[in-house]
Formats: sequence, structure tokens, C-alpha cells
Amino acid sequence: MQDTLKSNDIQATMQEVFETLGLEAVNYGTSTGAKAFGNTEANLIESYSPVDGQLIGKTTTTTAAEYAQVMEAAQTAFKTWRLMPAPKRGEIVRQYGEALRKYKEPLGRLVSYEMGKSLQEGWGEVQEMIDICEFAVGLSRQLYGLSMHSERPAHRMYEQWHPLGVVGIISAFNFPVAVWAWNSMIALVCGDVCVWKGSEKTPLCSVACQNIWKEVLEANNLPEGLSAIVTGGAEVGEWISTDKRIPLVSATGSTRMGRIVAQKVAARLGRYLLELGGNNAIIVTPSADLNVVLTGALFGAVGTCGQRCTSTRRLIVHESIYKQVCERMQKAYGQIRIGNPLDENNHVGPLIDKAAAAMYLDAIAKVKASGGTMLVEGAVLEGEGYESGCYVKPAIALVDEQTDIVRHETFAPLLYIMKYSTLEEAVAIQNDVPQGLSSAIMTDSLRDAEYFLSSAGSDCGIANVNIGTSGAEIGGAFGGEKETGGGRESGSDSWKAYMRRQTNTINYSTEVPLAQGIKFDFD
Repeated sequence: MQDTLKSNDIQATMQEVFETLGLEAVNYGTSTGAKAFGNTEANLIESYSPVDGQLIGKTTTTTAAEYAQVMEAAQTAFKTWRLMPAPKRGEIVRQYGEALRKYKEPLGRLVSYEMGKSLQEGWGEVQEMIDICEFAVGLSRQLYGLSMHSERPAHRMYEQWHPLGVVGIISAFNFPVAVWAWNSMIALVCGDVCVWKGSEKTPLCSVACQNIWKEVLEANNLPEGLSAIVTGGAEVGEWISTDKRIPLVSATGSTRMGRIVAQKVAARLGRYLLELGGNNAIIVTPSADLNVVLTGALFGAVGTCGQRCTSTRRLIVHESIYKQVCERMQKAYGQIRIGNPLDENNHVGPLIDKAAAAMYLDAIAKVKASGGTMLVEGAVLEGEGYESGCYVKPAIALVDEQTDIVRHETFAPLLYIMKYSTLEEAVAIQNDVPQGLSSAIMTDSLRDAEYFLSSAGSDCGIANVNIGTSGAEIGGAFGGEKETGGGRESGSDSWKAYMRRQTNTINYSTEVPLAQGIKFDFD
């Protein structure tokens, strides 16, 4: 069952959102902040909402000439921006955070409508942008280097950090605004400038963020090109990956995409920061609080309709409580409300498009073909409110840990449950996948928790105890190992990825000591 908003109500609300965010007449896909480009003869990208299937806007694909203009503006802006004191750069980011507070309601609503995540998650994503702005403002006064003692008398040594230049950001549809902010706000306080290619599936979110940025840019009389957008598919992404003027490319998306970006950037000896696929598991021990398990696993598996890189894909349950956990999960899934994500009564919205729904059905078919059974059957939903063809029923499959399908990331609400006998076995099952992003253990045992967090435990970039795999706070570095790419975004010392380290030695004596005791006689 679902409670639906009427189509006319949705359109009236969204029209107000479009006007507030400057999207009432969007026809461009490239912007340097002060200037927007839109070649009407170029290929158009049409954005259809998975909520109701409506065409909500069009942007133009960035042309090669427009890309050249963006890069020229970015390089020019960098020459000015890098010389501005870091705390002053932080002040600009602070102002952007304040602007996001002003536009949080409509921007979050746009994220929900264009991407399909629940309205609460849409607002939450904008809040993440605000949070990373606050983090970056503090960071702008903490770009610390090191001072060390020299082995040579009357010498001083230290390290300092300098901006890299133009940072290329490639982001995915599932977090159409937050991931860009994770990268760009930190890069900006570090003195870099940014060129962002958002997902072609959510182009209006990128345009809206740029329109808000434009207000801050103009209010401070800053050069255009500090943070620009380009729009398009793989070709535009390849321009960024192969451009020698871009020393760092940060790419978020599938492992397949990440491999391509890594190869292109590495071929020119550039840097890349990758945050790719996840195949995240929760281990449930006999001592676990099952109410905590249900909450963490349920949100982890169905939040954002299973389209988070940190979504829970696997539930690894001790054999002594396996039946009990399965029964409670089955009952919990029966209470999920699926429908229009703009209606706050609903828990789960649609997948991003029909292709994602087809992928979900294919995964279920592979489960059945491999001998697995469905604890909660999946389906593409039809009827009133589901006309877009993107709404699916969150499903649970009971499988053996050796089933091949569990080694692959299915970007949809399909949860695999399997059993284990010993904790060592459970950790081995969890780690025996190509991905290494997020992981969790549910336990009241200190020994089990500490083993899981030890070097013999989880091999993921994120390891949690008594919370799920989904979600992350901006204070901690976000990313994972193996096919997840090894990159780290957001908090901690991840700022170092956006800067270059320089070691400095100052001789304040009248002598020049040489290595290995070498001497020259100039008399």
C-alpha cells in the first residue's frame, strides 16, 4: 500500500522549486559560474523523474569548444585563488554553506524528485553539503605542515603544502550533490579550482548547485571558473581524465568506470581519487541486540532503494539465531511503504530508471537459477502511482556464501542472507568479495567487536560496531579498499589528496655541507 500525492500537486510544488533554484528555463549544460553556455544545436540531455516519469528539464551536452572555455576560465581563476590566504578561501566556502541553508528545502526536494530518494534523504544530502562546508572552513586554518631537525648544523627543514591546480570531479547519480561538495569544498580551501561533471541522469541538480554558487561568486567579485560544471556522458568524462591540465581526478561511481578513469589518468602520470562500488555486509553474532540488527539492516538494505555504495547487500548470521533473524526481517519488510518519495509517509522511492529495474530482476533470476530461495519475493510494481516503471519491491534472498551472485554489487534493494558457524568463518565470508567499502558487526561481545576491528578482521575502509553499513559522518575519511578504489574523501586528513607536498631546507650558516663529506677548494 502507498499514500500518493496527486500528479498536479507534484507539478505545482516542483514548479516553485524550479523557479527558486533558477531552473525554470534550463537549456545549458556548461557553466563557469559567471557565464553559462548552451549550444542549441548540441545533443540535449533530457532528465526524466523516476518518481512519475515526467520530463522535468533539458540540458545541452558540453561541446569541445565549451570545455576549452571552461578550462581556460579555471586556469585563470587558479592563478588568483591560490594566492588568497586559506582562511579567506574558507570564508567563501562558509558563505556557500549559508546559501545552502537558505536553499536547503527546495534543493533537497529537487534531489528527491530528480534522483528518486526519499525527501528526508534529499534534505539529508543537502545537510551533508552544509556540514562539509563547516568542516572545510575549520580546515582552512589547519593545513599544517611539519618541521623537522636537520642533520646539518644551522639548517632548518620543514614541509609545506601547495594547491594542485584544477581538480576534476566526476560524480554519480545516487548522491547528485553531496559527493561533489565533499570534494569541491575541501579542494577550494586548499587553493584548488574545480571542474565538475555530474551524472547525466541528474543534470538539473548540478545546475542548481552552480546557480547557488554563482550568487556567492558575484557577491564577492571573484573570478569565474573557481568551480565550473560540464555536462555529458563518457566522452566528457574522458576529456577530464586525459587532460594534462587537471592534476587530480576524483571519480565516484562503478568499478567499471573507475578502471577506465584510472587507466586514462595513470597514462599521463596524473593523480586519481576513486570511490567505487561496495558489497557491504553485516555480521550478526549470537549476542547481538536484534532490535539494533533490524534497524541497521533494514535501512542499510532499502534506504535510497538500495542505491547507496554503502547499502547493505549481505547479512551474515550465526546459525544459532539464523531462523529468528530471517523471521523478523521478513516481518519488517512487510511494513515497508513504497511510493512517491516526496510523500514523507513513504520509506522507499523508485530506482533511478527502468534499466536499473531490469538489472534488479536479472539479479533475482540469477539467485533462483543458482539454487537460492526468496524469503521476500521481488517485483517491479505496477498500477496507480507506479507508472514510471521504476518502483520495485525490496527483496530478500536466502543463499549459500559460495553463490556467485553475492560477489557482485547489485545496485538495488536486494539483500542476501547467509549463515555461519564461527566468527573467523564470518569474517572470511565478508572479506571474500572483490569490493571493500563498508562493513559492520552486530554484537554485545567485546572480544568479537575487537577481533572484527583488528588486522585479522574486516578488510574494508569502513568497519562499524552496532550500527549499519550505510551512511558516514563527514568527520571521518570516506572510502574503501580493493575494487572500491582506495581513495578517501571528506574528513580526517583527506585534504592532503588535493595538495602537493613540498620539503624545504633553509641554510642560515656561511657553510654548505655536502653529502658523503665531499669538499671543493675554491682558493
